Amino acid sequence: MKYISTLLIPGLLLCAISVAARQTQKPVIHGKNWMAITGKPLAATAGAMVFQQGGNAVDASCAMLAATCTMWDTLSWGGESQILIYNPKTGKVIAINAMGVAPTGATADFFKRKGFDFPPEYGPLAATTPGTPGGLIFMLANYGTMSLKQVLKPAMELAAGYPIEAQAANIMERYKSQIKQWPYSKKVLLPHSGAKREAPEAGEIFVQQDLLNTLSKLVEAEDEALKKGKSRKDALMAAYDRFYKGDIAREFVRGCQEQGGLITMEDLARWKPLEEEPLKTNYKGIEVYKLQSWTQGPVMLQALNILENFDLKKMGYNSPEYIHTLYQAMNLAFADRDFYYGDPYKSPAEPIVGLLSKEYARQRAAMIRSDRNEPKIGPGDPYPFEGKKNPYLNLLRSRGYEMDTTKRNFAPKHDMGNNTDRETYEDRLWRGTTSVEAADKEGWVVSITPSGGWLPACIAGNTGIGMSQRMQSFVLDASLNPFNVVEPGKRPRVTLSPMLAMKDGKPFLSAAVQGGDTQDQNLLQCFLNIAEFGMNVQQAAEAPNINTNQLWLSLGGTRTSDRAPKPGQLLLHDATPEEIREELKKMGYVLSFDDRTSGPINAIYFDWKHGSLWGGSSNHGEDYGIGW
Repeated sequence: MKYISTLLIPGLLLCAISVAARQTQKPVIHGKNWMAITGKPLAATAGAMVFQQGGNAVDASCAMLAATCTMWDTLSWGGESQILIYNPKTGKVIAINAMGVAPTGATADFFKRKGFDFPPEYGPLAATTPGTPGGLIFMLANYGTMSLKQVLKPAMELAAGYPIEAQAANIMERYKSQIKQWPYSKKVLLPHSGAKREAPEAGEIFVQQDLLNTLSKLVEAEDEALKKGKSRKDALMAAYDRFYKGDIAREFVRGCQEQGGLITMEDLARWKPLEEEPLKTNYKGIEVYKLQSWTQGPVMLQALNILENFDLKKMGYNSPEYIHTLYQAMNLAFADRDFYYGDPYKSPAEPIVGLLSKEYARQRAAMIRSDRNEPKIGPGDPYPFEGKKNPYLNLLRSRGYEMDTTKRNFAPKHDMGNNTDRETYEDRLWRGTTSVEAADKEGWVVSITPSGGWLPACIAGNTGIGMSQRMQSFVLDASLNPFNVVEPGKRPRVTLSPMLAMKDGKPFLSAAVQGGDTQDQNLLQCFLNIAEFGMNVQQAAEAPNINTNQLWLSLGGTRTSDRAPKPGQLLLHDATPEEIREELKKMGYVLSFDDRTSGPINAIYFDWKHGSLWGGSSNHGEDYGIGW
């Protein structure tokens, strides 16, 4: 990696990374007709196969989503999907909410009686209802062109047996003691039971007959409906009904409840994917779209609104001033996320209008000190910016927050400090998902961040489907977040957060990233790398990030101490020059370093000057893209 001296800070010459000369470890992917990028090479191939057969970006995305679920790319079929789609026929970005909900009996009191501060991170009690199958069928029915049989064909071939990668195989072996707790998981994931290595070996043909049977039933339901003269859409919904109301549902519920889970047939039958208006903000002429407040997506929009008040380009990429300003803006946005975000379909109503107000952002931006980190940043008061009075002022004060912006005592009394070791903490911070990015020459663009059912997963009966672990993103204590307290039928506030950006009425950038609470930190920086610093999409995907730990973790651990913020802790890339490190230490930061400062970012940039697609896929992980 090359560096040049570019920045002079009073009395100190600092080195900033040269943007123009940046070399990448992987090349940009170029395409004229289509682009398919996701978390596994074979899954990207599945998208390419569908494109070559005449499918659009939605069809290809469905094929890639099905393949990644089948390959246990940190998710399974029982998880959830968060979807943004640009529809060239209407010129609009739409969102699909395919997040499952808490099942019957999943109350705060239920988990508290078991001694938890948060719902568990693994096992049947961690499961929300499956969202991905419904979300896939919904977007295929409404925006795709192909049949379920066509888009599931690659996944079904994979389920019949594929050479498993070392990453997934080794995770199965590493967590085999946990997997053995669940008989159906043991049957599928540990095919060499009793041997020294019980999981598959890398390159071994890994067969999932139960999952193949489940996928075959979906295709059978579609075929039978078509033979009866049903329309394409009705035939797809016949497959949907078989999953959520038929024999697949019955076996899923039986297997879940047998192992101690709560999901009922009624829970599955009542759940539906939802089409939504995405949230957006305008950053210097670029419209950035994110999902609603049942995700952490608005955090990126809030951070952009705050950062718009600063001249980032003048600061210089990853200069001390830039790093400091970015860190503070993210902390302000995440403090609001931690207290105000939740399921907008359940009361109380989130103050999202105020949170995304440019005036509110200016107020928050004015709180940033130029000379040091503020470890006591907390949630602000967005209610006046939508003409309302905050009903939670007393709750905030009871936690130790001072809402008077002239007093800077924002630290909740029990929030400070976290004794979790770094490796465990960062695993929770980055904990997995995958991403699916697709675009075609007709103008369709799809950005998905699916997740849930990652290894070690609890498989529901003989379905072959790993159940979601997303219950852990709820809180049990309303003082932490009154909008995100667990209750039956409610969606947890998740970290999953794809993005789409538009400029001059045309797609500009589509991106998503693997990780937990770092997702919108990484996507924010990827976007700014392109919009402010002129990087190409591959440079932006590979570029060093910073990570803040000054937030409540959304995943991992059932104790408050497992999740509590680490104020002032800042992760930097190993290559950060010593002069920049020293300047940040003077500002009060506690620094750590790694050669990995982001989950794998996948992105597509739209080059309207030349009429081409530019794909970027991070040099971390197994993510892979194909263009044509």
